Amino acid sequence: MSDISSRKDDHIRINLEQDVKSSLSTGFDRIGFKHTALPEFDFQDLSVDCVFFGKPLRAPILISYMTGGTSKGDEINQNLASAAQKVGIAMGVGSQRNQVGSGLGSQKNDLRNLAPDILLFANLGAVQLNYGFGLDECQKAIDILEADGLILHLNPLQEVLQPEGQTNFKGLLNKIEHICQQINQPVIVKEVGWGISAEVAIKLVNCGVAAIDVAGAGGTSWSEVEKFRNTDESLYRIASRFNDWGIPTAKAIQDVHQALPDTPVIASGGLRSGLDLAKSIALGASLGGYAGRLLKAATLSVEEVVKLLEEIILEMKVAMFATGVSNLIDLKKVVLVGRNDDDF
Repeated sequence: MSDISSRKDDHIRINLEQDVKSSLSTGFDRIGFKHTALPEFDFQDLSVDCVFFGKPLRAPILISYMTGGTSKGDEINQNLASAAQKVGIAMGVGSQRNQVGSGLGSQKNDLRNLAPDILLFANLGAVQLNYGFGLDECQKAIDILEADGLILHLNPLQEVLQPEGQTNFKGLLNKIEHICQQINQPVIVKEVGWGISAEVAIKLVNCGVAAIDVAGAGGTSWSEVEKFRNTDESLYRIASRFNDWGIPTAKAIQDVHQALPDTPVIASGGLRSGLDLAKSIALGASLGGYAGRLLKAATLSVEEVVKLLEEIILEMKVAMFATGVSNLIDLKKVVLVGRNDDDF
């Protein structure tokens, strides 16, 4: 097994076995909906259908980017893809660096066969553009999956804490711009759990990025994950001190949407429930991404993933019904209120 494959399996194991949650709150607990006692419509008429990048979705949900490139990771992705097809939602895979860089880039992945109709995103680390990857590798990542778009993820804190980390982020904005100009599919940039600020989002959109996945703080902390991989005592201690680092997810959604109201925002980073999803849409997101909560279900079966996704969708609908809105367009107009006199 390659070093990258071993690392990926370490990430799966640590996420399943250790408490790697950020000590920060996502911020969703600080805001809520104003209850509407008279919704004035039939719950059965409530719809959460939407269209994203031209593809219809039954609900504004993205199975976020978790794993792949190992036998265990591939099995998890197959279950996730099958569930996404059954439910009618979007999906992104974990980093394809191993497959693209190993010379296997011409081999088709079977996820598209399992999920022929879903909105599917390829994924590479943006920092790889400084370590030998370029336009060809980005196109290969898309072609392997027959994907509808490309995710470039940003993870400077993880890389600097990772024993094998790649830490040269110099000049990446220009290279991302080149990829956006040359790739026919939309390019989305995401963080991995510390959030994207409005200032960074504006720079990315100005260079051609089609959507921002804020991936804020409050969910899985990859500094915690890397802490459990570190054998160096000093790096272990340093990693542990970044457990409360980052921009809370709710804040990141709000800030990026306010700065770029015409740019699609994907809300991810600690979303746990349908209520979190409803709040994300009200804050300005177009989709909500789920990762950690689906991982354990994906190790069990397709049916377990489907059951969890259906619960999230039903809970979102319940929140909308009790708020008095029957569709996502109206949900985006709802003004959330602070709890316990918090300003938000």
